[in-house]
Amino acid sequence: MKTFFIYFFIFVNGFIFSQTENVDEITLDSLYREDQFYISLTYNLPQGKPFGYTQNSFSTGLSIGFLRDMPISKNRHWSIASGLGYAYNNIKHNFAVKNVGDQNIYSIDDNFTNNKLVLHYLEVPLEIRWRNSTQESHRFWRIYTGFKASYVFSNRTIFESNFENFTIKNNSNLNKLQYGPYVTFGYNTINFYAYYALNPLFKDVSMVSGENVDLKIFNIGFMFYIL
Repeated sequence: MKTFFIYFFIFVNGFIFSQTENVDEITLDSLYREDQFYISLTYNLPQGKPFGYTQNSFSTGLSIGFLRDMPISKNRHWSIASGLGYAYNNIKHNFAVKNVGDQNIYSIDDNFTNNKLVLHYLEVPLEIRWRNSTQESHRFWRIYTGFKASYVFSNRTIFESNFENFTIKNNSNLNKLQYGPYVTFGYNTINFYAYYALNPLFKDVSMVSGENVDLKIFNIGFMFYIL
């Protein structure tokens, strides 16, 4: 009889422990979150281009960061998310920035061997999300749209030709605060991404021709998410 009670005690404790594990597992699963790390690969298509403006080669964009997913519906299909990230844009074009004395001179110049604008940002996105995900599957449709503010903490323009070379770092004529809406939609791994800046890259800048510079960032590409 003593042996029976020992085995019974072991069985009951094992059963209770297993049930506790199952409850914890269900509770954790029911609080799942989606898509909290992101990476985007994009192509730059500047808007508000001055007369004669063209791009050359491939103008790349990259962003990487973290978004805190905060579900707001019982089935967790709706949520909001905010976070912090890093972004990089490399725009290759014929828009030249040259320094003469203490002034930057802006013009369209096709006589170059290398001409680009490189931007590094800290970005703060805020978005509302819809997805039809479940606890059991990470393959689902998603539509995320939001707004982000980006701070340009470093910028550099490079103009190189057979006759002259200019490298200008942290141009004070550049708007350090950029902002605009974006949208991401797709299924599973493949997600289309687009962002449009509402304010221009440069502030109160005119070209040699007298035309105002109203260049704005427009990125299109793909977004990839990691839990």
